[in-house]
Amino acid sequence: MSFQIDRNTVALAGVCLASLLFGLEISSVPVILPKLESVLAADFRDLQWIMNAYTIACTTVLMATGTLADRFGRKRVMVIATISFGVTSLLCGLAPSAPLLIVARFLQGLAGGAMFTCSVAVLSHQFQDGRDRSKAFVAWSVVSGIGLGFGPAIGGLIVALSSWEWVFLIHVPLAILALVFIGAGVTESRDANAQKLDRAGILTLSFAVFGFSYLITQGADLGAGARIGVTIAAVLAFIAFLVAEKTSPYPMFDFSVFRIRQFSGAIMGGIGMNFSYWPFIIYLPIYFSGVLGYDSTTTGLLLLVYTLPFMLMPAIAERIRARYQARVAIPLGLLTLGIGFIAMRIGSGLEGANWLTMLPGTLIAGIGIGLTNSPTTNTTTGSVSADRAGMASGIDISARLITLAINIAVLGLLLTQGIASYLRTVFGAALDANELSALAERIATGNLAGLSQYSPRLATLDPSGAIVHAALVNGFGWVMLYCGIGVLALAVISFMIFGVRGRVTPAFAP
Repeated sequence: MSFQIDRNTVALAGVCLASLLFGLEISSVPVILPKLESVLAADFRDLQWIMNAYTIACTTVLMATGTLADRFGRKRVMVIATISFGVTSLLCGLAPSAPLLIVARFLQGLAGGAMFTCSVAVLSHQFQDGRDRSKAFVAWSVVSGIGLGFGPAIGGLIVALSSWEWVFLIHVPLAILALVFIGAGVTESRDANAQKLDRAGILTLSFAVFGFSYLITQGADLGAGARIGVTIAAVLAFIAFLVAEKTSPYPMFDFSVFRIRQFSGAIMGGIGMNFSYWPFIIYLPIYFSGVLGYDSTTTGLLLLVYTLPFMLMPAIAERIRARYQARVAIPLGLLTLGIGFIAMRIGSGLEGANWLTMLPGTLIAGIGIGLTNSPTTNTTTGSVSADRAGMASGIDISARLITLAINIAVLGLLLTQGIASYLRTVFGAALDANELSALAERIATGNLAGLSQYSPRLATLDPSGAIVHAALVNGFGWVMLYCGIGVLALAVISFMIFGVRGRVTPAFAP
């Protein structure tokens, strides 16, 4: 018995380390985006795709990973995914240009998505006892929070002491260490009734997500005909995905789980977090550096305030879930998260805004995400039978990452449109539409120092740079308001889906 306990502990260490890698890869990269702009000559859209290539790739491989892991062994697939993550991290660190880094990030996302999916599936099967399972998921949430919470500070510190390449290269030795723990602790498991790979579902869903992200990110540069064509193609791909899942004998999405109120209400938690908190962390470093003027190290430390509560709250969140059930814990977390964004919007709009005026909002948002994450993960996997936990976790993570990929693009669009709207109001016809759009994208990177050289006319219109600064503030105001209102709406939807105490009717009709 003691050996089993020891083995489970080692397995938990390996799974948590893999999740740490996944979290570091999300939160440490945004801090170096301003550096990548200058070193790799990356524009604002390149920076968006450096982040989004990773998340889109994750969605591509998630459900396929669950099926492959069920058929060939969860431990085996996790080992392969972890090795691949280390190799692709090396490729990212060696990338000499923005396009090659985007490609490497896509490959890294394939490995990262597979590794993360296996992490949840392994925990669900390794810890069958309810109490041990809850403790394991709390530990997993805390360690994931460490990766997400300290990632910005680590990224800023690495850039300050070494070079941006090491933000990616650091994952190589960590992946090797994770492999040691996984190999020693994880018990191999598979599903004897595992289904075949749903190729049609994987391809149609991936194409739909990519199409919508591409439309949001690149739509302004497309002609009317091209925009309509991309929109129709993306919509048709999504419809084809729904048809494929309804007709396939081996669907990767079993939509019958949405009849379970617990599952459906918890999914709203995953969507809410990635509608607001996680896509915003990609742009928050731009606010701290571009609006408030802090260097990368200071920015990384300030981002700790945003993310640190995430790793301190899981134990409290699980107590709330145990006492009041997920129907209270998850909507409460989303409500807190929404209040945090509204507070950030108010703090950023004050005259003389600084990190102190942003502090209440960032802390409240961090508490909100900490209250939401662990109950969401535990509820989605715990609301179905053990043999369907892998599928449930795959749907959960897919919903999170699809929402994240789309909202990275949406937040970037809102930021540039908010900037352009302010410039249009102030300058009127002094700048034509094309020049205004290009200038807004340039300002959105947060690098305001060289704008007068980029646009000589701007030096005459705004010699002090006050208008440009105010435009960037206005853009972030749009973003924060969108996040706050959106996640508050999702809190209400989640509460309604869970229903009142004692109701057990399906969330969705058959």
